Amino acid sequence: MEIIIQPDSDAAALMVARVIAREIRRKPDLVLGLATGRTMESVYGHLARMHREQGLSFASCRTFNLDEYIGIPPGHQGSYRHYMNVHLFDRIDINPKNTYLPNGIAPDLGAECHRYEQAISERGGIDLQLLGIGHDGHIGFNEPLSSLRSRTREKALTLSTLQANSAMFENDINKVPRRAITMGVGSILDSKRALMLVTGESKAAILAKATEGPITSMVTGSALQLHPHCTVITDEAAATKLEGVDYYRWIFANEPEWQNF
Repeated sequence: MEIIIQPDSDAAALMVARVIAREIRRKPDLVLGLATGRTMESVYGHLARMHREQGLSFASCRTFNLDEYIGIPPGHQGSYRHYMNVHLFDRIDINPKNTYLPNGIAPDLGAECHRYEQAISERGGIDLQLLGIGHDGHIGFNEPLSSLRSRTREKALTLSTLQANSAMFENDINKVPRRAITMGVGSILDSKRALMLVTGESKAAILAKATEGPITSMVTGSALQLHPHCTVITDEAAATKLEGVDYYRWIFANEPEWQNF
């Protein structure tokens, strides 16, 4: 795992977008794992701008989202399909048939979870998985005590997750679906590269736990310490509780991958 600290949240989001853009240019048919949430909106805004101004093409890419709510249709304004269409897919040249999210209204949810895992496998696995982290350390909807070997499955959401996501449901927690389909921790660890964006002072404590603390199912993001190629990009505000800040800065300044980036 490597940790890169940027001056502010927009600089961090821009760097994440630039990493994604570089990987797409290297491999135009990149299989990209995507995440949702307010943290990602700036990343998607930068990618849409790069498409518009720099000719960054997503025409050959395929995408798989981490999760989707159970019980609401794709056209619902609170669905992650709607979120992705608004913030990214409708703003770039990707083929909608190559954008995949779990079907939260499938008649057989267990079969849908199996189908989703199979679809990822049939396309060669995820080349680059974009991630955020919840205040309790969850990645995807892998809430505390999720198995670190878990695969795509149904998952009940915690009260803190419902509260955090209520903004997409008119700030009414009672309107937030109680369950979701999510890639498992094991599914995420299968990605060839993981790229996590963490910003804001409110995420400082959990970022330190996930990256420098013990690997534990209570903080599912800590499993990324086991990933062979994981990059965490954060801003100064979220980095305030990291113990290895000087080391991370030194590595970033001397790592060939980031020279002239």
